[in-house]
Amino acid sequence: MAALATIARPYAEAVFNLADAAGELARWSDELARLAGVATAPEVVDIIGDPNLSADQLYGVLAAGAPDIGSGAQNLLRLLIDNGRVSALPEIRAQFEALKLEREGVVDARIETAYPLADAQLAAVIAQLEERFRRKVKPEVSVNPELIGGVCITVGDEIIDASVRGKLAAMGTQLMKQ
Repeated sequence: MAALATIARPYAEAVFNLADAAGELARWSDELARLAGVATAPEVVDIIGDPNLSADQLYGVLAAGAPDIGSGAQNLLRLLIDNGRVSALPEIRAQFEALKLEREGVVDARIETAYPLADAQLAAVIAQLEERFRRKVKPEVSVNPELIGGVCITVGDEIIDASVRGKLAAMGTQLMKQ
């Protein structure tokens, strides 16, 4: 959702700048993951918009789900509650992680394959991606039998479709033009 991404961006950037300046990217990453997990729990989602729940009560529920968070994360949580933005926590976390990976010179790659890849095959794909993007690649591999064969790779907003399904679709499009 574009609106949620727009809402989350300034929070994510502010937290990232704070964490980066303090050399605490890993700690903040962990704390944001825990807060986002609490905020997306079904029982919490149901009460986030409850008008009968005060800000302090909502803070108590959320803080109880992540009891070890630092004072900075506690302040962020209070700010999000005060601004009615608790539901943006998962997107704030996602944008924070993207900024963190960029700082570390790492890019996420979603690799879908028709069949499970052998370790050597996956290593070869990752090596080619690292050469192409000139960054370290953090792969997320999944099997999608609907691809029929080959792979479909998503890195950022770039899609590399080397699947049989993709090639058949391209041929179908070409045939329709003639």
